[in-house]
Amino acid sequence: MEVEVKFRVVLDEIKEKIEKLGAKLVREEIQEDLYFDVPLPNLLRIRHIVNTGEVILGYKEIKDKRNEEFDEIEVEVGDFDKTREILKRLGFTEDIWVKKHRYVYKLGNVTFELNRVEGLGDFLDIEVISDNVEEAKREIWKVAGMLGLKEEDVEPRLYQELIKGKRVT
Repeated sequence: MEVEVKFRVVLDEIKEKIEKLGAKLVREEIQEDLYFDVPLPNLLRIRHIVNTGEVILGYKEIKDKRNEEFDEIEVEVGDFDKTREILKRLGFTEDIWVKKHRYVYKLGNVTFELNRVEGLGDFLDIEVISDNVEEAKREIWKVAGMLGLKEEDVEPRLYQELIKGKRVT
């Protein structure tokens, strides 16, 4: 199970704090995610990691109301456009693009995904993969506390929801 909590942050400030904890930068990615219109709690996307050329087809099932627990399946595919065309021919409708610059750090079994999301701002996902959700959340909150993050910094909405919300206002 993927357990993660998303926080609104200031990228440069939190990046420095993450590095001071001893977390190591493992990769930097320019991501373009195309989400398809499927009913929640399901998510279906094609991720193009522009700077590496990787293309990943991903499915997630949200397991809780705060968008912190996910059952996720990902597979690398060879071609973004052909995968997109297959999904469209199967009847899936394109919904939202989410474009972000991501820095991925690791500290033990904790992953930090620091994102600058186009049109939305800066976010930090603190993630632990575990079958024990409560233990994973305790670990996430311990690290969040060390970074000075609090409950009021949490952003429970999905990026797709935030982007759609911006369109309405």
